[in-house]
Amino acid sequence: MKNEPKTLQEAIQYFADPGNCLDYIVARRWPNGVVCPTCGSKDVSFVRSRRVWQCKTRHPKCQFSVKVGTIFEDSPITLDKWLAAMWMVANCKNGVSSWEIHRALGITQKSAWFMLHRLRLALQAGSTVKLGGNGGEVEVDETFIGGKARNMHLSRRKHRLAATGVGGKAPVVGLLERGGEVRTTVVPTRRKKDIQGEIRKHVEQGSHVYTDALLSYDGLRYQGYAHQVIDHAERYVEGRVHTNGLENFWSLLKRGINGTYVSVEPFHLFRYLDEQSWRYNNRATKDNPMNDADRFSLAVSRIVGKRLTYTEVTGKVGETAPEAF
Repeated sequence: MKNEPKTLQEAIQYFADPGNCLDYIVARRWPNGVVCPTCGSKDVSFVRSRRVWQCKTRHPKCQFSVKVGTIFEDSPITLDKWLAAMWMVANCKNGVSSWEIHRALGITQKSAWFMLHRLRLALQAGSTVKLGGNGGEVEVDETFIGGKARNMHLSRRKHRLAATGVGGKAPVVGLLERGGEVRTTVVPTRRKKDIQGEIRKHVEQGSHVYTDALLSYDGLRYQGYAHQVIDHAERYVEGRVHTNGLENFWSLLKRGINGTYVSVEPFHLFRYLDEQSWRYNNRATKDNPMNDADRFSLAVSRIVGKRLTYTEVTGKVGETAPEAF
């Protein structure tokens, strides 16, 4: 498509035209032609007056819009606002808060908060390919995310301690393949069964695994990994053995959480990890010189088949759903 936006300012101007919004999403959702999301038929016609398609096969929901089957489904918020928000989420290194989206786009903070969680779902990777392999190098490290218990109000401190059980902070494990991607997971504890379970799940046997001296990593060499340890009480680098790549990622993550989001509930933490991991994995490098427009285009191509309702995001599945907004 010609004249596609390259900057946020250009994106706001470009997507002010509903036709441009539609064409941009269609080109990425259906690159080989529009397909009915209900039956999979390509025999559809476009109803220009309503900006929907009509499937010529007789079945329920034979009319559909570009929002159906995506994170945008059932949202009354117009696509120009959705796409502006997605541009900011995909490209702001430290994230963007719901209050900023609320002020910038003229929607309620509650709607902006829900919108951001749906956008984070679109950025969720879900890859099943293991890291490392063929002698690849993988850094593994753990950290805690959350505010200091001594700075919390008593009632909030009790709530947070009940949710995490580790001083009000949630333990997170990160795995970074050098020259590849980072993956992060919220774990119940830093014990061996939880940490090594994540390593077995995500790292190919035979890989070089570099960790710090935490005792929970003991025994990895007996599970088929070339495990080497760097003791941070003595040094931070010894040849190829270090976890500095993951330390860099933790720094970016905590800068965003502490400076932009301020307070993240453990219940939602995995969504913020997905957001930061996606930006890190799609950062500009010599081998992959991506720009803001490239990241945005990639993010738009991932909106299909990822539906998140308000009852799900608030943990109230099974309860009476609130009115849509």
